Amino acid sequence: MKIKDRVEYTTKPDPLTCGPEESILGAAKKMSSKNYGAIVVVDSDRKVLGLVTERDIMRRTVAEERNPADTSVGEIMTSELRVASENDNLIDWLRIMSNERFRRLPIVDEDGRLTSIMTQGDFVSYTWPDLMTQAVTLTKSTVGNSYQIFLILAAVLAYTLLVGTAFTLFA
Repeated sequence: MKIKDRVEYTTKPDPLTCGPEESILGAAKKMSSKNYGAIVVVDSDRKVLGLVTERDIMRRTVAEERNPADTSVGEIMTSELRVASENDNLIDWLRIMSNERFRRLPIVDEDGRLTSIMTQGDFVSYTWPDLMTQAVTLTKSTVGNSYQIFLILAAVLAYTLLVGTAFTLFA
């Protein structure tokens, strides 16, 4: 499944952006007015330069006792970002975000211009039925028509773990 196939991608509002010269105070006010946890720093062509999160503001401005009105987002932004294409595989990015421990993924077009931003929360909404359908498809292609035995074994294992955990908790 591609990123662009997710409902979350197609229904998202435009990402919140600012230029690198914007003050931390101005960026924080924009974030607060939209109730966003991050702002994407872009150049005049909407090419991604960096990202500033609430955590960045706390650690790199407040904790360092910088004046947010006199400090630009360009001074504190995270500039080494991963960016994706809407045509990239969703599962690949879900794994990468989990393994590398980042929450926001800017999506860019073929010219590198920002089109959207996906969050871990958007990917977490990838539902169990979707995952089970993919598991069945993958199992069919690798195991063949005898995949049902593997599903039965997986269900028995899951049940055993669930009952064992419940017994341990309530014993």
